[in-house]
Amino acid sequence: MKARGWALSDVGQKRDHNEDSYLCNNDIGLFGVADGMGGHLGGERASRMAVDVMEQEIARGISLGVTRTQDEITAITTTGAHPIAKAMRNAVNEATRTIWQTAQVQPQYAGMGTTLTTLLQHTDRVSICHVGDSRAYLHRDGQTRQLTDDHSWIAEQIKAGLVDPNDLIATRFRNIITRSVGFEPTVEPDLITIPVEVGDCFLICSDGLSNHFTLEEIGNVLSTHFHGEACKVLVDMANERGGDDNITVVLVYMANTE
Repeated sequence: MKARGWALSDVGQKRDHNEDSYLCNNDIGLFGVADGMGGHLGGERASRMAVDVMEQEIARGISLGVTRTQDEITAITTTGAHPIAKAMRNAVNEATRTIWQTAQVQPQYAGMGTTLTTLLQHTDRVSICHVGDSRAYLHRDGQTRQLTDDHSWIAEQIKAGLVDPNDLIATRFRNIITRSVGFEPTVEPDLITIPVEVGDCFLICSDGLSNHFTLEEIGNVLSTHFHGEACKVLVDMANERGGDDNITVVLVYMANTE
């Protein structure tokens, strides 16, 4: 199997600048979305730094034979964390340190941070590393499911049963995230490693997209459009539904190489 990705980012209808960044590296099978925060300068800088550091660290690990060698040695460690996922965790923490240290010495970037959701294919598995409220979905055999949990105040309240997801408060406070890359010197990402099948389709997106779609709607787009077209279809629909934030989507298809 070989991962093939497509990506698209749009400023949306109500913002004058784009603080999202994406990663779509078909050569090493690494894909991701970052949604920055911290104002015009800070948000853009943080999201770009996050995807750049992630790409550099993973590419360096592969070139040294570190991640691939670990993958061949074992599939699951005794702690349940796949070695590739551990490498991704280390890359996220390097991004966190880099962003946080930059903000300490350059006052114009004070308080900047970003979400970061990345996916790396390795043989017949993918590992997902996730911080914030950008999301990863899996579309398989006509069914779509969300793979990541939002690190947001409202998601935690809903999970605890304290807020109804349909209440107005759920909309009003949906942008308050509780975990981000770079706002503090360290962060603990969520790590997921799952087996994949030929034909699987992964969708990674910022909340500027996910806020406008149900699972069923995402699945319908992915089922009825070619993968190379689906990114634009989703972005256009999000804009038609208000486009109140930056909109970024990365689509990853698991192709048969035989």
